Amino acid sequence: MFLVMRDIRGKSSQELVTILRARLNDEAETLASNDRFRLHGMNGRHIRRLLARMTDHVETKSGLASRYPEYVKTGKNKYEIEHIWADHPEDHVDEFDHASDFQEYRNRVGDLLLLPKSFNASYGDLPYEDKLEHYFGQNLLVRSLHPKCYEHNPGFTRYVQESGLPFRPYLHFKRAEVDARQRLYQLLAAQIWNPELLSQELNS
Repeated sequence: MFLVMRDIRGKSSQELVTILRARLNDEAETLASNDRFRLHGMNGRHIRRLLARMTDHVETKSGLASRYPEYVKTGKNKYEIEHIWADHPEDHVDEFDHASDFQEYRNRVGDLLLLPKSFNASYGDLPYEDKLEHYFGQNLLVRSLHPKCYEHNPGFTRYVQESGLPFRPYLHFKRAEVDARQRLYQLLAAQIWNPELLSQELNS
């Protein structure tokens, strides 16, 4: 960041856009390029903010008010990373031969949501099918797992159509669904952090 600040000091808006776009375009590792991007012991804070930003983007693009400060606040009543899959590898022996393979998949970003701490404490250990109805009362990115989210929800359905993103509901959530949700997050991130948006902002 020191080098970035040094390079942009005193630059005009157009020069700033040129420098930042070049730096972003040079980034080799992005969420969009990593099909196995996952939660681990060192990146929990980063993923929490990533989920908060994606959740806020989906909601504001659907016509709802921004709640980003609520999603990233710390302390009491904070939001936490929720695994869609409960930590029960024995429930997935039909798809994974080893518990370590299950854990690796369970920590992929496609299996993660942002939910209030109280929700995680109450429902986090339940099977997906039992949690699905409770998901419908949460933020829009979580609600998008539920079929009812696509009914009588014109702001969201318009956003899905205009963005071209592969949102869809899931009655069950297996390995293929984690892969599909991972791809959705990758495409969503590519739209949110598109370097071309810098030029659009400058010209707007």
